[in-house]
This record gives sequence, structure tokens and C-alpha cells, in this order.
Amino acid sequence: MQTELCKQLGVEAPVFAFTHCRDVVVEVSRAGGIGVLGAVGFSVDQLKEELDWIDAHIGDHIYGVDTAIPQKYEGMDSSTPEELVAMIEAAIPQRHRDFAARLMSDAGVPEWPDKNDPVSLSFSVQQAQALVDEALTRPKCRMIVNALGTPPAEIVQQVHDSGRLIGALAGRLKHGIAHKEAGLDFIVCQGSEGGGHAGEVTSMVLWPQMVDAVAPLPVLAAGGIANGRQMLAAMSMGVQGVWMGSRWLISTEAQAEPAQRESYKSASSEDTVRSRSFTGKTARMLKNEWTEAWERDDTPDPLPMPLQGYLTFDAVRRTHRYAGVGDCQKVAFNPVGQVVGQMNSEQSCRDIMFQLLTEYADALESVNALSLQE
Repeated sequence: MQTELCKQLGVEAPVFAFTHCRDVVVEVSRAGGIGVLGAVGFSVDQLKEELDWIDAHIGDHIYGVDTAIPQKYEGMDSSTPEELVAMIEAAIPQRHRDFAARLMSDAGVPEWPDKNDPVSLSFSVQQAQALVDEALTRPKCRMIVNALGTPPAEIVQQVHDSGRLIGALAGRLKHGIAHKEAGLDFIVCQGSEGGGHAGEVTSMVLWPQMVDAVAPLPVLAAGGIANGRQMLAAMSMGVQGVWMGSRWLISTEAQAEPAQRESYKSASSEDTVRSRSFTGKTARMLKNEWTEAWERDDTPDPLPMPLQGYLTFDAVRRTHRYAGVGDCQKVAFNPVGQVVGQMNSEQSCRDIMFQLLTEYADALESVNALSLQE
């Protein structure tokens, strides 16, 4: 089952697996799809380490790297990372720092062991450019994806000059059109059901509109896909593949602590919320005391990107490392889509891929049988 985009990339199945786990990248690519490593929050050294491991284990298969280059953010005119850090440090009110620290303390989350371990410059052009530069040194990395808006023209040109493809996520029709006008090679169209940053419009409404608006540019469907029936629904609308993130979070290869896995497995599709409380932009995640606390009238409002992300970076890494300590899950950052209600058991990535494609074939056969009935 190959679409034109799959043929261009040389992959067997139109399944694009977004994940922060290198093992998932490798296993999905080896199973016929393509793993895409989410590098937001990585330092260049961390990305180098992850890509070294992927290159050593993925064999002849390919992969992609996803980063976040926002179009507009506080301090974007800073010429150096040092200037941006100084601006951010000065711009974060002490009230916000104290409020975040109190939430973590009340939940009993241990402090990060190394006080000198730097906070990442997530969601900045400077950080994203450095990650793209590193990714493009890897022959097996065949695609770059931007999670936040249209990439700068110089990065688009850099990726094209290297012979790779570049795409970007779009949660609104106008964003997809802007991507096409900027010369991108494909669009990841994410409906509001999706985990992480997503727009207001649901997938079933947005996907076909996007396909028509940017044709013949390839579109990948994201948001609300965790089984083969949902994949068939997406493919029937003219997309060239499915972009899945949430489904891999409790795969056996995923690097998630048992307590975090249990939070996902026990959640229903009604247990997510779109919140600005971790990144400064609206993102879908499991709702908990942290997300609710930032919404109250008597508490600080989330700061603009990248200030909120810089403020909460320490909270994110601590709640991931100490997921099962104290009441950590009450304040943990667990981004996930509404398909979390379908994520009840742990499977290997290979088994997920097999099940996904089998369900797709069975659903297609059922639909075809309907057309044959008199």
C-alpha cells in the first residue's frame, strides 16, 4: 500500500510515527512505516546521541526529525542564544516562578539532581536551527518536519539543497496554504483531536478541506487515528498517509515510566484538555491539577511562547523522571490525543503496525462489500 509520497521516500506503508523515543523510530521504520523523532527540548548533544543510536540500529531504513520553529514568539529578534536566555530570564515574573515551584512541591516531585543542568531553549529559531543542522548530517534522515508554523525560507532552502523533504504541521486551512506557498513538500494536517499543538477544527472536517486547498501537495492526516478503521477514513479523503503520535506512547519500546503508562491506559477520551499551561500555546494533554491550576481566576495566566516553555522545562523533565513519586501525575505533562481512550494495552511497535494494517484491510473489504450488495 504505497502512495506517491511513500514511493518518493521509499517506504512500504503510509504510516508516519511521531515519537520522542528512538526505539520507536527504529521499530516502526523496520516494520515498513517511517519513524519521526520529536527533537523539541533536545540539546544538540542529546540529538547527536539519539541519532547515533538510530543510525546504528535502523539498518537500511530511513527516518525523519521533527523540531519546532515558531513563526512568532517573544524575543525572536534576539541575535544570539545568550541574548534570548537573558531576555527570557528577565521577562518571567517571580510570581509565575513561585506558583510553578509550589505546584511541584505540593505534589512531592523531587528536585532535579544537577542544579547546573541547563534549561533548553525549546521553541526558538536558534535552537531549531542547530537541531536541523545536526539532523542534516545523517544520510538516513530523509525528512524534516516543523511542528509550529511555516519554517523560515532559509531552512526550507537548506533542507531542499540537502536533497531531503521538508513539511510542517497545520491545524488551520490558512496555515496549510501558507506552507504550500513557502515551497514545502508535504503538510501534516492535524485536527483538534490530536495530542500536542492543534487547532480548533476537527479532523473529519479539516482533512478534506486541506486536501482540496493545497492539491496536488501531499497531505498527511493527524489527530484521531489509532486503528485501521480510522486510518481508512483518513485515506478515503485523499491524504497520502497518516501521522500518528499518541498510539506509540504505551508501546513496549516507548521510554515511559510505569506510572505515566498507567495514566494513559486508565484515561478516557474525555480526560484530555487543550491547555497553554506548559508551552504557552494551546496543546492537548491529560488534564490534571496542573492544567486546572493555571486556569483559575486567582492564579497567573500562562506566559507567551517561549517564556512558559522555559518556565516549565524543569517541571516537564522532573515529572518524566519521577513519574511514580508522590503525586507526580497530578502535575505531570502528558500530551496525548483523544484516542487515549483506545489505548488500553501495551503492544510492540511491530504488532501495532501489523494490527493497524490488518484492520485497515478488513475495513476496506467491508466497505467494498457494501457496494456489491443489491
